[in-house]
Amino acid sequence: QVQLVESGGGLVQAGGSLRLSCAVSGSISSINTMGWYRQALGKQRDLVAAITSGGSTNYVDSVKGRFTISKDNAKNTVYLQMNSLKPENTAVYYCEAYLRTPWNSPLRDYWGQGTQVTVSS
Repeated sequence: QVQLVESGGGLVQAGGSLRLSCAVSGSISSINTMGWYRQALGKQRDLVAAITSGGSTNYVDSVKGRFTISKDNAKNTVYLQMNSLKPENTAVYYCEAYLRTPWNSPLRDYWGQGTQVTVSS
């Protein structure tokens, strides 16, 4: 069974920083990509940043230059460093991993439970 456990959310003032972590555990054969999504109240869940197994990254335009996604392969952990936070970044942030479990299973998405990030003005 695969689990994604997020940490690092909280309340911060505008201009501040937070670092989110997401550890993937369980029976895993390989991880293709990992990403961070967010869902603000009353809105759909959208991609914030993603990182491939080779280290290529992708960001939504609104966070470029302020957010950095990184990973530690040995720990199966992905991070999201968020700097210069703005009130509009307030949302529940979800970790996602597109991975394969053993015995030739197909790639599929797994999700964390979400962590709240609140940025006050």
